[in-house]
Amino acid sequence: MIGKLKPYPKYKDSGVPWLGQVPAHWEVSKLGKILKELIERNRPTLTLLSVVREKGVIIRNVEDKKENRNYIPVDLSNYKVVRKGNFVINKMKAWQGSYGVSNFKGIVSPAYFIFRINRVDPQFFHSAIRCKAYVPFFTQASEGVRVGQWDLSKLRMKEIPFFIPPLPEQRAIVRFLDWAERRIHKALRLRQKRIKLLEEYKQALIHQAVTGQIDVRTGKPYPEYKDSGVEWLGKVPKHWEVRRVGQIAKMMISNVDKHFNESEKKVRLCNYIDVYKNDCITGNINFMQASATIDEIERFKIKIGDVIITKDSEDWTDIGVPAYVAYEADDLICGYHLAVLRPLKSIMNGKFLFRAIQSQGVSTQFRISANGVTRYGLSYNSIKTVLIPVPSIDEQKAIVAFLDKQSKLID
Repeated sequence: MIGKLKPYPKYKDSGVPWLGQVPAHWEVSKLGKILKELIERNRPTLTLLSVVREKGVIIRNVEDKKENRNYIPVDLSNYKVVRKGNFVINKMKAWQGSYGVSNFKGIVSPAYFIFRINRVDPQFFHSAIRCKAYVPFFTQASEGVRVGQWDLSKLRMKEIPFFIPPLPEQRAIVRFLDWAERRIHKALRLRQKRIKLLEEYKQALIHQAVTGQIDVRTGKPYPEYKDSGVEWLGKVPKHWEVRRVGQIAKMMISNVDKHFNESEKKVRLCNYIDVYKNDCITGNINFMQASATIDEIERFKIKIGDVIITKDSEDWTDIGVPAYVAYEADDLICGYHLAVLRPLKSIMNGKFLFRAIQSQGVSTQFRISANGVTRYGLSYNSIKTVLIPVPSIDEQKAIVAFLDKQSKLID
């Protein structure tokens, strides 16, 4: 897409170290010559707008409590009017890039700046001013004692340089960016679709391997099968067993939450997010700092080969998500909202248990067992009674090796 584009014939120094050169025929101006401040009030019935770093000017969702952390007064008559095509700046967060050209008519906080744009196509101005090259200018034009409380100086902002191509070229750049954005979004959708298909294929492989539908050593079904006695599982290889989690692993449900007590020992917690977002617990994870008693450290210290599962969540589909433990340390323990399964090594391989819990049949059992109204959780007994197909240790290791190899290729 970009490889076919050619440079301009001539360039000149922009005068800005981090920007470098600009096309020789582009005009070098300042924001003070392009922008004219607008202050119009007393339109409280207009749509309430806001400015965010990620998107620029947006319609404010007054129903969303998370979005409306800032107080909204009952009387909005002092709020400033914004018209479509105006440049709006959140002056307290301009150093982050919280500004943009509005596509909406509405009102914003009195603390915002609103400008009319002269001599420059508004869409070009929006694309240019929001690119990474311009954000440092607004950082330099902001002042204050502490980061996060910097305030944009209007006078210093007006001195920010702006580089202006001829108007037909501005519009050509806007058309190109629109075309490129559509191409990128299309490519993203295709890639996301492919990722989804690969994830489904991966899940199918895991299910086939851990339920014995295929012998991973031959790539074919096993010679003989028997009824497992479990409806969701169906038939399993004749020499396999079906056992409850309580028969193949020791279980610990942690009650250690984040807190600090000077009389206790400092520890690191493997918490809910660490398990939910990672298939494997390694030393590269930035674990939460906390403190715990000697007894808690002894009871909930995790070891290589353990499998940790999410025990409770606000969403029942997040229940029973597993992670395999590939790292241990004297100060690393399992945190709240989690259960540790420590496989009995004589009959269960930790990695096989992890893969089995990943399979649809086992994960569904966890979700069915979860109780709650606004938050769902698994009891000690409901975890112990979940059924797992159990081949021999040698077969478990072969299945783990096969799935690790296939998962690596898919990932």
